Parts: sequence; structure tokens; C-alpha cells
Amino acid sequence: MSKFDDVVKKAADQLAKVGVKADDTLLRAIAKSQGPSIYLRDASLVSCGDEAELKRVEDNFIVKKLGVTDSKEIQKVLDKTCNAFKDIRQKMRVAFYYYLVKELGKEAKFA
Repeated sequence: MSKFDDVVKKAADQLAKVGVKADDTLLRAIAKSQGPSIYLRDASLVSCGDEAELKRVEDNFIVKKLGVTDSKEIQKVLDKTCNAFKDIRQKMRVAFYYYLVKELGKEAKFA
């Protein structure tokens, strides 16, 4: 199994823990869009307790990548996603972004 496949499998396992059955094609596309950062310890994780981190997720992924600009919608989806992942100490960025994409209905951005 390649390193990429390992990351995708771990992300799918983490999504399963929050009750989401991941679509492999979409999960791979989201992982690929993150580039080599998925292999870096700190960059591959998301911290819901870090406001600066959530602001980066908002600016660099939700707004720039997904094209969502409604601040109330963004806050609502971030809160819902953080709540879903609350029992997972090390939230994988790939899994976290997958959840955001599904919640916002932006799967077409990765087709």
C-alpha cells in the first residue's frame, strides 16, 4: 500500500467513526488536492480549538476552494463539523475537509 493509499484509508476509517461512509473517488480527490501536506504531521491535522486554524480552513478551503462566502453558513458548517469530530483527538485534514464538502454540497468541485 502506498503512503497516499494509507492516508486515504485512515481518513475513511476516521469518517466511519463519525458515521460517514466515504465515497472513495471523492475522498481521493480531496486528498490529492491537499498535495504533499497530507504527509506532514502538523499540516495533516485540524485543531477545532485553535481559532487561527479554523480561520485558515475558512479562508483557504471553504472560501477559496469551495467558493462559499456566506459567513453564517460557514460558521454553522464549521461548528457542525467540529461537533461531529469532537471525540477524535487528531482530526485528519482530509477527513475534516471531506465532511465539509459533503455538508456544503460541493462535491462537484472535485469531479
